[in-house]
Amino acid sequence: MIEDIKSEAAERMDKSLEALTHNFNKIRTGRAHPSLLDGLKVTYYGAETPLNQVANVNVEDARTLVLTAWDRSMIPDIEKAIYKSDLGLNPATAGEVIRIPMPMLTEETRKGYIRQARSEAEAARVSVRNARRDAMAMLKEMVKEKEISEDDERRGQDVVQKLTDQYIAKVESMLSTKEEDLMEI
Repeated sequence: MIEDIKSEAAERMDKSLEALTHNFNKIRTGRAHPSLLDGLKVTYYGAETPLNQVANVNVEDARTLVLTAWDRSMIPDIEKAIYKSDLGLNPATAGEVIRIPMPMLTEETRKGYIRQARSEAEAARVSVRNARRDAMAMLKEMVKEKEISEDDERRGQDVVQKLTDQYIAKVESMLSTKEEDLMEI
């Protein structure tokens, strides 16, 4: 029973880390990475469609993304979606290919991105702590229902706390890696 609670808490904490990774990928560093454009939607035949479903996104060099639209008539819509995004990117079209150079990050934008990364990391820590709180509540409920003893509850709480500490350490590690990435010139 305690093992079930532990595995459920670990599953929720894993989801928190996945969400953090996804959010960190949206924060651009000075390098080109296709995941920067993951959240972009393009109007395609009247429907909002993810960019990666209407174009191929590749990295040309360390500072340039290259988009190849599958339907040539989509190029103006793709450009418009990139301009409208809050990524601060300026696409340049050359025939069927859209090149997106990554602008250099200024000190001010780096600090802003670091603040954003820290807030994403804090949200992940809160999510991990919420999973711990729920697991602890389940243990208390099991003691109340006399399904486990108080000693088992304490052992379970120790297990859940150790699990929480591991996941918080992973969040901290991911944050420090992202900060190093952002401060790299």
